[in-house]
Amino acid sequence: MPSNYIESCHHIVFATKDRGRVLLKERREDLFRYVWGILKKHHCHLYRINGVEDHLHILTSLHPSVAVADLVKDIKVASALWIKEGGVFPGFTHWQDGYGAFTVSHRDRGTVIDYIKQQEGHHQKQDYLDELRGLLAAHGMQLDEQHLP
Repeated sequence: MPSNYIESCHHIVFATKDRGRVLLKERREDLFRYVWGILKKHHCHLYRINGVEDHLHILTSLHPSVAVADLVKDIKVASALWIKEGGVFPGFTHWQDGYGAFTVSHRDRGTVIDYIKQQEGHHQKQDYLDELRGLLAAHGMQLDEQHLP
């Protein structure tokens, strides 16, 4: 085959330390733009980013040269530094250690985009841990409750 054809789309989810509700709405769009810049630097395409006070959702394609673990680490390290140096979210200390990264098929991309768009309404009915349990279950995994603070 003369060319490479790669479709690697991931729904990435991670929370603030101890799920602190510190990502204030007034500055979240700034955070989203900052993360988008990190993704562009890694040649990733951002389909959608959104979040609420205690966590973020990112739907992005991954460039073939980028490992999801490295990308998430870069996003967390760079954004934490940017938040702290700029005093963007005064109560922010750092991101929680773990994250979720779920592959998304081309067929399901629109559904996940809509899901990410609706985060504010969604979290009026369900908290982050219940949402995470649902995401894990949908991908055949289970939350390891012993690592929760």
